[in-house]
Amino acid sequence: MATVNEVYQLLDRAAPFETQMSFDNAGFLVGHGERKVEKILVSLDITLEVIGEAEEWGAQLIVSHHPVIFFPVKRITDDDPVGRKLLVLTEAGIAAVCAHTNLDAALGGVNDCLAKAAGLSQVELLRQDGVDCNGASYGIGRVGVLRRDRAPSLPEYAGEIKRALNANGVRFVDAGRPVWKVAVGGGACADMVGDALAHGCDTFVTSDVKYDGFLDAKALGINLIDAGHFPTENVVVPALADLLCSQLPGVEVRQSQRHHEVFSYL
Repeated sequence: MATVNEVYQLLDRAAPFETQMSFDNAGFLVGHGERKVEKILVSLDITLEVIGEAEEWGAQLIVSHHPVIFFPVKRITDDDPVGRKLLVLTEAGIAAVCAHTNLDAALGGVNDCLAKAAGLSQVELLRQDGVDCNGASYGIGRVGVLRRDRAPSLPEYAGEIKRALNANGVRFVDAGRPVWKVAVGGGACADMVGDALAHGCDTFVTSDVKYDGFLDAKALGINLIDAGHFPTENVVVPALADLLCSQLPGVEVRQSQRHHEVFSYL
């Protein structure tokens, strides 16, 4: 058994919260720090469905990637989505610890998991943002090369990404280059195309790309794949659950079975 504070400290060692970006609100966001934890539910987001799943299972803590509180909260009522979630969490006695951009940047975090799913080897930082309290370099994004002899075409590789991430669909622009050196940025990292080009990448995999981002990629001569925010980040949930399982003997850890991509494709 562990306490909520001890789980937070474990996550802080693995992905130091001090490395989160200035706009972020990662950390221990809801609950009592000294509450004993026997069951932890891990999810990309904390939704009402996820909270219900945690309550039915008897979990005392939800560990998520996206913060349940992102913008300053001036009131907690049931007439807005954030307020409803916070009320249900507190009434059920369920704590929330959220590791966001610190987990994006950390070794073994979102982008290392995405690089593995993308089939990359010789993986390195796409951009170094700093050095954490453990002396380890950290940064958003990764770059590597495909572990194969033949470079696939962009449509072929886009299909592989769709299957590897279990995405409902992918959008891509083909710059006419075979795929070999690939950059990845889980979530909304389209503004890092310049970093990918600086590394000599022919392909960039990310999400939430705007229309002009596709136009610019085509003009710059780099293949661009938008595989969706949920698929490019949900890859970290199994790794996060494995970390908690390995470091917290006696605590049951489960991945959410109710949280899925929010939208569908026709």
